[in-house]
Amino acid sequence: MDNAGLLSHTFVFSSLSLSFQCPHTKIPPIFFTTKPLLPARKATSHSNRSTPPSSPVCSSLDSSLPMETPYPKPINTAQTRVGFVGIGVMGAAMASRILAAGYFLTVYARNPSKALTLQSQGAQLADSPASLARQSDVVFTMLGHPSDVRQIVLGPNGILSGLNPGGVLVDTTSSHPGLAREIYAAAREKNCWSVDSPVSGGDIGARDGKLAILAGGDSGVVEWLTPLYNVMGKGTYVGAPGCGMSCKIANQMIVAANMLGLSEGLVFAERAGLDKQQWMDAVRGGAAGSKAMELFGGRMIERDFRPGGYAEYMVKDLGMGVDIVEEDDERVAVLPGAALNKQLFEVMVANGDGKLGAQGFISVIEKMNGRSASG
Repeated sequence: MDNAGLLSHTFVFSSLSLSFQCPHTKIPPIFFTTKPLLPARKATSHSNRSTPPSSPVCSSLDSSLPMETPYPKPINTAQTRVGFVGIGVMGAAMASRILAAGYFLTVYARNPSKALTLQSQGAQLADSPASLARQSDVVFTMLGHPSDVRQIVLGPNGILSGLNPGGVLVDTTSSHPGLAREIYAAAREKNCWSVDSPVSGGDIGARDGKLAILAGGDSGVVEWLTPLYNVMGKGTYVGAPGCGMSCKIANQMIVAANMLGLSEGLVFAERAGLDKQQWMDAVRGGAAGSKAMELFGGRMIERDFRPGGYAEYMVKDLGMGVDIVEEDDERVAVLPGAALNKQLFEVMVANGDGKLGAQGFISVIEKMNGRSASG
């Protein structure tokens, strides 16, 4: 395919400026009061919980327990109840860190067997997103696609149907800015709060607690969440509802560009007769060095394509930047590099490699140069 074919569309992008000031920052102040709290229950040690890790669903959870630290009551490990929906590679690592920090954690998984490891660490298992929400002060989600977020959050048995007044939803999915604003509005109608907080750093960052957390929403709620953010990485407030998602889309454009450059550099170095690891060690301290090289360069060389996030998600993320149509609440931009990278990731998916990690992108460049997947 020639360049004209690759760039034959007009590409647009959602609302984001370099100062991270979204065009939706004029949110009127909202005030509410919470009911007097009942006495807090005694903190429970994870190691002393009676629920066996192999229990498929924890039916002993008492959903009548009062919320103990609804916003703005300070978060603390003894009282704050955390929920987590979406415990794949990224979500499970994030949830594990929450448990290790001493928080009471409830999880939901459509396939309960995926929760066994977390249950063995002390997590409880709910039988629905709504049930989980009723038992939580803060609910995190880490899902695959915006359609999953809509179903899990806004569906008839979704999180917002069970979340109590003062509860806070934190969506860490890479999702659409418009959906984040829709969820924020729906949460406020219930006297709850929603923060869009997509993350960057991959599975290594999730395991090590070094994620960059990009938070959009009410600044006071974002600051209140700091103790939980600090368990997983560093939270940064980037603007009004939806701005966290816009920030992540822009982040993914840079990641994709780095993946392309790193892949081409490695393929060229090999063709030139250079030792790939030696080449990478030589250039990493200069302008070519990047976080992408640090996280993925070694994996590319070792052909370790195990996913932190699926490569097919890059198609989704880049698409939310280049495929949107102009609307009253969106700003548009022409993004030829992001459009090209989206199409190259689509080639990777078409090759049957969409479930590999994004570092498997090098396989696309290798195949263009006559190397087979096993070569």
